[in-house]
Amino acid sequence: MGVVLDRWQEDIWYAALGVREDGSLACDVMGVTLSISRQAGKTWGIMVGLIAICLSRPGTLVVWSSHHDRTSSETLTKIAGIVEKPTIRPKMRAQYPVVQADDGRGVHFANGSRILFGARSSGFGRGFAEVDIEVYDECQNLKESALTDMLAAMNVSDLGLAFFMGTPPRPQEVALGVHDAFKRRRDKALEPKKRRPFKGVYVEFSPESPESVVADIDAPGFWEKLSEANPSFGFRVGKSAIERLVENMSPEDVLREVFGIWDKTNESLSVVPKDHWNTLAAYPDELPEVAAYGINATCSGWFWITACWREEEYAHVEIALGTQSEVEAMNFLSRHATKRTPIKFDSTGAAKALGEKLKQNYFNASAYTQNESGAGNALWLNLAEQGRLSHGGQAELDNAVRGSRRQDRSSGGWMLVPRSDSFDIGPAVAMSAAVYAAMTTRPSGGSRAVSRRGRNGAVAR
Repeated sequence: MGVVLDRWQEDIWYAALGVREDGSLACDVMGVTLSISRQAGKTWGIMVGLIAICLSRPGTLVVWSSHHDRTSSETLTKIAGIVEKPTIRPKMRAQYPVVQADDGRGVHFANGSRILFGARSSGFGRGFAEVDIEVYDECQNLKESALTDMLAAMNVSDLGLAFFMGTPPRPQEVALGVHDAFKRRRDKALEPKKRRPFKGVYVEFSPESPESVVADIDAPGFWEKLSEANPSFGFRVGKSAIERLVENMSPEDVLREVFGIWDKTNESLSVVPKDHWNTLAAYPDELPEVAAYGINATCSGWFWITACWREEEYAHVEIALGTQSEVEAMNFLSRHATKRTPIKFDSTGAAKALGEKLKQNYFNASAYTQNESGAGNALWLNLAEQGRLSHGGQAELDNAVRGSRRQDRSSGGWMLVPRSDSFDIGPAVAMSAAVYAAMTTRPSGGSRAVSRRGRNGAVAR
């Protein structure tokens, strides 16, 4: 083929194609999982091996899926460059060996083999029959449900080889649970005492002592640690390529995507475990009058208004409005809150300005102070743990709670802070304020009901 792999890339293929005594693939159950940092060459190495298989095995069908369409297009461009090499081009389909659009998007060989590309986010990967090899790129964003649908396409193949490639998941992906397929393979591979054989290949590149790695490019030992995690550094990848990555990433992303280090704490940081939060979802047909509202405004310019309904010692919360317009937020509360309805607003920023306007219009609005938020956070969390808090299952509130972590205050209590900059936790902070106001105020009634519409706002029912 005129293409040479590096030793580590060859080793991955030796392991991937290893067979048992009966001739079956040793990795026929769990496939080949690669947790390898960026700029190492994992994608290129897998591409070359797939081309070799397609050339030697007529009629082979390979389905290569990425999460993003942009990644899929970039990967197709790379493999198109390989198949145009003089030693490979004569073995490709004479006309249109590379298709950049439509259902046949991919590379086509003269012997009938194909490598097709597409994005899972666009539905690519489902509906295929008799697939021989499946490649799941960007596996840090791969749901188990999608994987189940796609793997079934290999059931009739006598090869049935699957690759799962990616970098360690970010907190946002962990919070959404889209990393489960990737993490489960890692957990099974690294499990000290296995109940049954793994029947797969797991490869992870990261420094021997990840806890000692510093994301600062000028820190002593940075480049030495990088050599442990990236076998291509200093050989095929220079410092400039790494510097471009580091200078455009947060320190946390550098550890994950440049050094390949899995975050050991990002699943335990959530205030409420995802599974437990899901059990609290409820969709009551009838609700009493709104007991209180909470307001938070985020740096991204969003105003979040959360409503809390109270029935004795039970509370139900939903986002009543999400908007980037202060006028819309003011008009909403003017329509749906009475002068007696408790309204708690964040004591800083745009939420404070909105709250002061409500006070000037004689609404029962007051700042959600630090002391109150400390008590309010403990209150709603206690209700959630006891199963006395329910929510409407809105995606914005789900993501806000999962994306929040608790940070202790020196003066006592704790506050909600985002697990990373990618999370908007405004709905969760507004929820805390609404629950506190509802549960610490004697019910008086009189607030008008609202319907559930999340980010686009709410209207009277």
